[in-house]
Amino acid sequence: MKRYSISQLAQAAAVPTTTLRYYERAGLMHPEDRSQGNYRLYSDESLRRLKFIRAAQAIGFTLDDVKLLLGNNEGEPLRCCEVETLITDRLAEIDRRLKDLRHVQRVLQTSLEKCRKSPRAGGCPVVETLRSST
Repeated sequence: MKRYSISQLAQAAAVPTTTLRYYERAGLMHPEDRSQGNYRLYSDESLRRLKFIRAAQAIGFTLDDVKLLLGNNEGEPLRCCEVETLITDRLAEIDRRLKDLRHVQRVLQTSLEKCRKSPRAGGCPVVETLRSST
């Protein structure tokens, strides 16, 4: 069985060592062993776990979600109905973010149109509007 130091594990998973240490503090990762010099040692299972965490985050799951996805305290995996709830929550969050981003997009488009319609040497009306709103 291959043993990884923290830097080797981080490199194998293409993450900074600071991320791995953060996952340890968050309770997501644990070294399986210690070297004679008291360095953390990890296994191939740790690498699989780290890649799982990164993949779950990449599709929008929070670290709290990841803890649940990794299994309960007894090591039992979640049932599909439990995973479905997590996915539904993430989709609702994405819908809220998209709504906010569409609003920002509309405001910026309107601002751009104002800039293009009224180029003035004295100053931009958008900047003036922003200054007056603070």
